[in-house]
Amino acid sequence: MTEAEDRKPRSDEARSTYDPEITSEFAVPEGLSVPRTGGESETTSEFAVPEGTHAPQAPSAEPEGSAFSVPNTYSSRQAPPAFTPATGIPAVSLVKDAPWQDRMRTMLRLPVAERPAPEPVQRGEEEGGPAVPRVLDLTLRIGELLLAGGEGAEDVEAAMFAVCRSYGLDRCEPTVTFTLLSISHQPSLVDDPVTASRTVRRRGTDYTRLAAVFRLVDDLTDPETHVSLEEAYRRLVEIRRNRHPYPTWVLTAATGLLAGAASVLVGGDVIVFVAAALGAMLGDRLAWLCAGRGLPEFYQFTVAAMPPAAVGVAFTLAHVDVKASAVITGGLFALLPGRALVAGVQDGLTGFYITAAARLLEVMYFFVGIVIGVLVILYFGVKLGGTLNPDAALNIAERPLLQIAASMLLSLTFAVLLQQERSTVLAVTLNGGVAWSVYGAMHYAGEISPVASTAVAAGLVGLFGQLLSRYRFASALPYTTAAIGPLLPGSATYFGLLSIAQNEVDKGLVSLAKAASLAMAIAIGVNLGAEISRLFLRVGSAKKRRAAKRTRGF
Repeated sequence: MTEAEDRKPRSDEARSTYDPEITSEFAVPEGLSVPRTGGESETTSEFAVPEGTHAPQAPSAEPEGSAFSVPNTYSSRQAPPAFTPATGIPAVSLVKDAPWQDRMRTMLRLPVAERPAPEPVQRGEEEGGPAVPRVLDLTLRIGELLLAGGEGAEDVEAAMFAVCRSYGLDRCEPTVTFTLLSISHQPSLVDDPVTASRTVRRRGTDYTRLAAVFRLVDDLTDPETHVSLEEAYRRLVEIRRNRHPYPTWVLTAATGLLAGAASVLVGGDVIVFVAAALGAMLGDRLAWLCAGRGLPEFYQFTVAAMPPAAVGVAFTLAHVDVKASAVITGGLFALLPGRALVAGVQDGLTGFYITAAARLLEVMYFFVGIVIGVLVILYFGVKLGGTLNPDAALNIAERPLLQIAASMLLSLTFAVLLQQERSTVLAVTLNGGVAWSVYGAMHYAGEISPVASTAVAAGLVGLFGQLLSRYRFASALPYTTAAIGPLLPGSATYFGLLSIAQNEVDKGLVSLAKAASLAMAIAIGVNLGAEISRLFLRVGSAKKRRAAKRTRGF
């Protein structure tokens, strides 16, 4: 190798070849010998056990087995008596001609292991049936329409469960809250569950749409009617696109007639009827204007409560010999949220406490909005010298025939405001007349407390409404909500607000507490009447009927 070649950098190939002259820096120097022990590897781990030390070996572990295998310490002879009897758990038999609401409600109140076999399946064109996600989506959309229409949480769950079972999904668990719907389907114990959810963002009162959804669910659960998934989607789209049965001007006129009829119930005459109707219609138009501008419903109720109160105060300031309190009370009847109140108490009584709390909170906000609107007008009326008498509540004239006619007119107009079908208006009108007749007979003739009289009358409304809904295989809401209109605590609410405006806070709180008691009596009475009808109308047997809550409070 020349001197020039020695100065030239060496390539990688040349470096990779073995050269005995080049040694590793970790190599043992020459002349130094390291004694080697026989049988031991030259490379040892620093975690190796030193010689002479013997670590105790762990006992052999139990072989891995199934979580369901019987433990070694288990003995069948020493086991406690089995919970399941030797004859097994009795199967629940459901009457086929009973409404699907009762059948599905009975199964929802049972544990999953005790539910009966699924009903006949609605199969599609494909052999395996429709896809599970599409069935769950259809179920959620149906539940959304029912919940947005004001249906109770238990009835919404029953409808969702019915739709799933009609398509063969028997292992389903629907869950309903105030704004969220979810449903979970697990094909078997070893398969992963499929879960879907949907949020309810808009609510609207349209009992015609509600009745159409109930008819769709009834057709799906009927074994003689085969509705494919595509047909169910088509009908659902038609239901969502249907227009309201009554135009806007009819709703405004119904609001005025409702307020006028309510003013007659508390002792008004023809002038009071016209004044209350005009004030309520003006408030309704202002509320529609606020809704078009995107204001929340709280402010809509506040604005709608002002015109009837202003008309009553104007009569007082002008010293017109009319019953101004009846004018204001009639306007309040058109605003009190009776539908949401009944639904909220019903959810609480059936065990849906989260939904019930949300509904009652909504009712409280609406009521506070009404209170603010009326109090503002009453405060300025008192400051301007208006002489409004809170004791006028004790001087309500008893006019049975006129008041029964007014109660029927109130129920009729309330049904129009709820967008009910024309075929149900007559039934709910008669139901409202019966409710006021029972209340008047108990309170005025029998001198029974108004709370007890209201509870009994509302119970009859719930009972008759449930019977009518069973006869029509429809929802009970169109037959009960409008019929409780004459029983709403409009006068107690007004006189409580008037006392507060006149700095008589104690008397005002007592009157408002009475209004709250009457509202609770209405809601509990309606729910109790419905439960009584289900109790005595056979669905399987009395022993097999489960309550909504299976605990004893602890």
